[in-house]
Amino acid sequence: MQDIMKKTASPYLYIFILMISSVAFAQNNTMPDRLFEAHKKFKETSLTQRRFKQKDILPLIAKRSENPLYQIEQAGSSFEGRPIQLIRVGKGSKKVLLWTQMHGDEPTATMASFDIFNFLEGKNDGFDAFRKNILDNTTLYFVPMLNPDGAERYQRRTAQGIDMNRDAAARQTPEAVLLKGLVDRLKPDFGFNLHDQSPRYSAGRSPKVATISFLATSYDYELSINPVRERSMQLIVGMNKILQKYIPGQVARYADDHEPRGFGDNVQKWGTTLVLIESGGYVGDPEKQYIRQLNFMTILSALGNIADNSLTKENREKYYDIPENGRWVYDLVVRNATVRQSGKSFTADYGINRNEVNYSNATKFFYYSKIEDFGDLHPQYGSEELDATGLTVEKGKVYPTSFRNLGEISKLNALNLLKEGYTYVRLTPDSNTRAAGLYFTSSPLHILRSSQGGPSGTPGLGNTATFILKKGTVVKYAVVNGFVYDLDKEISKSGNGIVE
Repeated sequence: MQDIMKKTASPYLYIFILMISSVAFAQNNTMPDRLFEAHKKFKETSLTQRRFKQKDILPLIAKRSENPLYQIEQAGSSFEGRPIQLIRVGKGSKKVLLWTQMHGDEPTATMASFDIFNFLEGKNDGFDAFRKNILDNTTLYFVPMLNPDGAERYQRRTAQGIDMNRDAAARQTPEAVLLKGLVDRLKPDFGFNLHDQSPRYSAGRSPKVATISFLATSYDYELSINPVRERSMQLIVGMNKILQKYIPGQVARYADDHEPRGFGDNVQKWGTTLVLIESGGYVGDPEKQYIRQLNFMTILSALGNIADNSLTKENREKYYDIPENGRWVYDLVVRNATVRQSGKSFTADYGINRNEVNYSNATKFFYYSKIEDFGDLHPQYGSEELDATGLTVEKGKVYPTSFRNLGEISKLNALNLLKEGYTYVRLTPDSNTRAAGLYFTSSPLHILRSSQGGPSGTPGLGNTATFILKKGTVVKYAVVNGFVYDLDKEISKSGNGIVE
């Protein structure tokens, strides 16, 4: 650039060239940022919660059947006869196969896929060149819900009870037969195996939840790296760079151990550069809408890197700089609580997890929380933590009056009850609340059925996570079904109570 300035009579040409170069550089480096910001424009508004079923996405597929951008076919059927669709878009020589919801309760990338379709249909919005690059240089094959039977139940496994990600070799499920058939027929250059993972994985040994995890799957026990797998690593290195701006320290990778039954491992062995993406947890995002946005940005950016071959610029060795997934995070950790047993006192921590329980035909859920660990938990972390130093753990009391239904209980002043140490309220024998099994209440209380025994002993391992924390005789906090209530503050009538 300095040579150009020396050779020209006018400095204005230099300034003009510098401006053009700067704009081009900025556009190239901010495309992921632009995609992230534009997501709200392309977000599929009919999908806002995780627990949708195939019937909710069939209209979204059908409305594209007349759009010349797409070719849509039924690639096969599930064990229970539900159609499984293949959506083709693009006309490029590089073939990319993307499948989601191989596990029926892992829908984040399914939502992001329909956001991507909306994006690919756009025009005159500043993304035309980027969009054209993808559509001209790649042909994308989406299977937006590979396990519709599992999605119907919001469960991991197929209707046969088989984990189809461990069925690549035996292929006992029709869904696995279908996926292997697509790989054989299409011979994709690249594949994206899109999953969700537990929100309790940590990014290495850290308190940070692994929001996105990657794996460049191994095709043999020796963990060999050929050009096919190397490209997987390079893609992941590029995606990690993008994500660090939005979730710093919250990207992880799985251990490379070879799984001979896994589809990722086998697809890589069959010659397709395979990237596994797992959407984990992000505090305050139970429906994974922020993680969906990250999927949208990251997958589109990766497709752009495939389209223009820029992925080859990445150093594969940086793949190993990404920390491995760890198991170091609980939903809640109560630290340094004083526990009294048999006339003696000691200090302990409580590790508590909030587990989802399906109801209403698996379209909704409530939390059932248990004490998963007890003792010295200093190597572990909590997505939420409470320092109980100077506070004593006690079981809550059972309110002396019984009630016929949850409606009557909802009229109680829960804050006053909790301040008095009452965490439990009992239903009468003639209660019309669900006859059996766990249920929930929006009241921040623990409801006992008439047949359910009251609490006994000090709250400990395996118990439902309901107890109080006292300073002297004053109740400072109540933990009800794994949720903390600060009794020095107003609490909402709406909570995450449990009925058992």
